[in-house]
This record gives sequence, structure tokens and C-alpha cells, in this order.
Amino acid sequence: MWLRCLNATEAQEIIPEVHSGLCGAHQPGLKMKMKIKRLGYYWSVMMTDCMKIAKSSHQCQVHGEVLHHPPNVLHPTVASWPFECWGTDVVGPIDPPSSKGHWFILAATDYFLKRAEAIPLREVKAQHVLQFLKNQIVYNFGIPHKIISDNESAFKSTKINNFVRRHGIDWRYSTIYYLKANGLAEAFNKTLVQILKKDLGLKQKELA
Repeated sequence: MWLRCLNATEAQEIIPEVHSGLCGAHQPGLKMKMKIKRLGYYWSVMMTDCMKIAKSSHQCQVHGEVLHHPPNVLHPTVASWPFECWGTDVVGPIDPPSSKGHWFILAATDYFLKRAEAIPLREVKAQHVLQFLKNQIVYNFGIPHKIISDNESAFKSTKINNFVRRHGIDWRYSTIYYLKANGLAEAFNKTLVQILKKDLGLKQKELA
């Protein structure tokens, strides 16, 4: 599509209207430039002018989205075959607990197939984690190559270190400054909590 080339005066009339006019959405500089080009206008320094308007807008600075960039380059966790890498985490404490007094859920998710294993627990200690790894993962799917978890005390103990060393497992901990490094386990935890809320809501309606 042919674009109409604007002079400086016309450009200064177009930018505020596109940015905060009747149909303006207070878009950032790059999106504002693309919108102006779709409307059929162009001038040589339109990107610079759009960025300047977006940065000088008070509403955009106050209500703009805060981006949390990690201090270092992220390295995505890529599994090459099923049951090679697992992400594990603890859900809870759950209030109210189950009828058997379970306050926590210990869960692990496979990075390749997204298969999840979970057990309820009254408390989470190193021996519970070891029993879970043996019964739910090693005996069923074989010894994993890598396990990712957070820095909870149940995951950092002498028993865990001996188990990992004996089976040659590469156990990695997500940093306390960026807990989303164990994002797959966190995503499953969120899904699990939503399922439990829905199920408990149905049970409460049936009891009522």
C-alpha cells in the first residue's frame, strides 16, 4: 500500500491522536509506529517520535507493565526423551486438610511427556521425598537423568545427596531469586490446585 509522507507539523498532529486520542490505546512506541503505518502514513523519523511520545506520557509510565528481566541469560530445560528430566515441588499447606490429615501434596512432572505423579502427605521430610522418588518414579519409569526442584529443606539433605550420587542423577536447584526456573512444576501445581478447588466446591454443594 502506498503511504502518504507527512511533514513535521502533520506528524505532531497524528501521533497524539493515535496514542491517546479517541481510539488511542496508549501503546508503546513500536506498536504505535506499526499502527500509524497501517493507517497509511509515513515520515523518516516516525520511530523516534513515537518512542518520545510513549516515554513522555505520564499515564503510560504510571500504569505501564513492569518487566522483570532475569540478571542472566536463561537456559531452557529441554528433555530429549521421556522420563529423562523431572521437575518436583511441594503444594501446601492446604487448609483445611484432607479427612486423613494430609496438609501437603508432593508432585513431580516429566518434562517430555508432561506426565505428573503426586502423593498426599501429612508432612514433607527427606524420607518422604526418597520414598516418593523410588516408588513413583524410579520403579515405574527408571532412573531419571535430571531432577529440578526448589531449595526446600526436604530436597536438600544428606539422604537426598547420597541417593543422587549413588544413582548418578543430576539434581539441580532453582535459584531463590528466580523461582520460576522450575516453571513446569509450578504450572502443574497451579492446575492441581484449580482441580482440587473445583472438586471441593462440588462436594460442598452436594453436602449442602
